[in-house]
Amino acid sequence: MEAARLPGTPDEVDERIVLHVDMDCFYASCERLREPELEGEPVVVGMGYEPGETNGAVATASYEAREHGVESAQPISQALEQLPRMEADVKDEQSDPRGYYRSVDLEFYRSVAADVKAVLHDCADVVREVSIDEAYLDVTDRTGWDPVPGGDPSRSAGPAETRRLAEGYARHVIERIQREAGVPASVGVAPNMSTAKIASDFDKPNGLTVVPPGHVRSFLSPLSTAEIHGVGPVTARELSELGIETAGDLAAADPTELEARFGQRGRELYARARGDDDREVTPTGRPKSLSRESAFAEPVREVAPKRETVRALAADVADRARSREALYRTIGIKAVEPPFEVNTRAESLSGPVDDPELLEEIALELLEEFHETRVRKLGVRVSNLSFEAGDQATLGGFEDAEIEATGPADGNGSVGPRERSTDERSSSRPSRFRRGVDQSALDEWTRDEEARNEEPRDEEARNG
Repeated sequence: MEAARLPGTPDEVDERIVLHVDMDCFYASCERLREPELEGEPVVVGMGYEPGETNGAVATASYEAREHGVESAQPISQALEQLPRMEADVKDEQSDPRGYYRSVDLEFYRSVAADVKAVLHDCADVVREVSIDEAYLDVTDRTGWDPVPGGDPSRSAGPAETRRLAEGYARHVIERIQREAGVPASVGVAPNMSTAKIASDFDKPNGLTVVPPGHVRSFLSPLSTAEIHGVGPVTARELSELGIETAGDLAAADPTELEARFGQRGRELYARARGDDDREVTPTGRPKSLSRESAFAEPVREVAPKRETVRALAADVADRARSREALYRTIGIKAVEPPFEVNTRAESLSGPVDDPELLEEIALELLEEFHETRVRKLGVRVSNLSFEAGDQATLGGFEDAEIEATGPADGNGSVGPRERSTDERSSSRPSRFRRGVDQSALDEWTRDEEARNEEPRDEEARNG
């Protein structure tokens, strides 16, 4: 029997109905759309796997590829070690597991995403597009929480026992996406955004999970704290130290103690674990930053794998920034020493750029401080984003303006030396940019490392 509602609480039919639509391995699904023979095969979408190429990263790995240890943001060289590339000319002679590698084709993915978004906007009055492959829909005015006539049992995952109108509507959305865009999606249905997001990841791929009003707490309670939006590995470890392992533990904790340990975010996590989230679905806002991180299986001291990982992350972040038509002024890295000592470094430019080579160059220079350090995780981030269509997007266009603005710093017409952002060391090499201390950017990364924006990953971050 489904739980009865307490006297005095709002009737569930009046509660908001939120859908979180999360495309399954979107880039890989797009490749399968134009190559149907890849269905069921391990597919890896990325850069740098062609002969002679040495740097690149995995953008998306299909579920079949993940079974071989291939993950998003992984250096392509590591992916090729885990899952060698299928060679078409000798396909029948290759008995060991092989993967189908495809290059990123953003224009094609955007065209497919446009078909998906057309469906979403037709199915909801309010759509919040989080990324190319993820969105929230408020469908309160389109359907209801009422049970369907006849009391049929629910066919969705999750705690719902009786099929609701909202379940049928969500399944309609999934089927329309498949029919009109040709790619699979997983959908979570719940009375609020945070629970809907968790639900969409509950039964992947091609899943549907419904969490009706009155069932949110029971649905969340047994889940690991890592499933709660805003809880990353560091916070999960700190919660574990407090004896908090599940969302139920977190919901039962003293919010005052959580606030003392984690600040205001402690109360926010407490509320999310209890299923308390009164945010309305609003049209898409723009992200404050874009970042990617990658953890090593074991702490690494050697320079080469650290540099290769940063190159891969930088390439991925640059690609994501370009896909959003975002320019960036601040470039930073994160280096996590064992067990969980987080170090962040950043440099700011005098103007916004879209320059993957410069991003990689600065990220690698910031990494130099950690060449002799054992690290367990590395990250690359761009912030101070600009979305102005007319902004200058490359380094060269700023050169004259920068010289005019700063003036010669050494008496011979050269722009002054570049300043390192965290320890203020400067190099002797002149630069066309003056980079300065940007402690606020570092503080923001440290403060929000596990809750970067109102919603997480953007595109392919989880590669659901």
